[in-house]
Amino acid sequence: MNQKHLCTGPVLSLFLDILFPRCCPVCGRIVLPKGRLICPPCQKALLPVNGPLCKKCGKEVGDPGIEYCFDCARRSYSFDRGMALYNYNDTASRSIARIKYKNKREYLDFYGAVMAERFGPHLHRLAPQVLIPVPVHPSRLKKRGFNQAEELARRLSEATGIPVCADLLLRSRKTAPQKSLSASERLKNLREAFSLSYRPHGLSCVLLVDDIYTTGSTMEACARLLKEAGVRKVYFASVFIGTGR
Repeated sequence: MNQKHLCTGPVLSLFLDILFPRCCPVCGRIVLPKGRLICPPCQKALLPVNGPLCKKCGKEVGDPGIEYCFDCARRSYSFDRGMALYNYNDTASRSIARIKYKNKREYLDFYGAVMAERFGPHLHRLAPQVLIPVPVHPSRLKKRGFNQAEELARRLSEATGIPVCADLLLRSRKTAPQKSLSASERLKNLREAFSLSYRPHGLSCVLLVDDIYTTGSTMEACARLLKEAGVRKVYFASVFIGTGR
């Protein structure tokens, strides 16, 4: 028997599962039953975004008679439409923190798989040419070792076949902490934080990918830059979205 084939396919998967068992993106413990990407009880702690939704950012609005959420009704955004998997809560905050600060990027396997399953048909209709991860500043990338948005985009790309374009949009300037700022102050803070490494000739429709959408300031800064460079349609997809008002 060819020894090479003993270390591929199911045998390799079983071996890796024994050495590096899958950990749950919510509780952090080994996932049971094996073969899943998340503990079934823990999945219930995540709150799926359900309709009716804001026609702009995809946030829950609660009433089918309401077209836009509080934020989107008050201001104009450059992106065309957004979509998100889960409402942002304490469970989401802990999961994302482990990904970003504890190097638990394997948790993104679950989020990427659900994103592909939930949004796949919609992405097929929108037909973005590329997936563009929201970038992080080089200093943060060096410290963290990876960009969670790019890791997520690559998992979504594997499932959908849409290529990742990670070198177009750059985080060129570090910004002051955003938590204490209003939405308008956040946007002003971010306007000069992003830049393009080249002109996106031939790109007319793109999908921005990020882990969290809160006030929309980051997504707006990225979308506006792309629109000003000639991209006609800019959509976004995020794992979590703030509930807001």
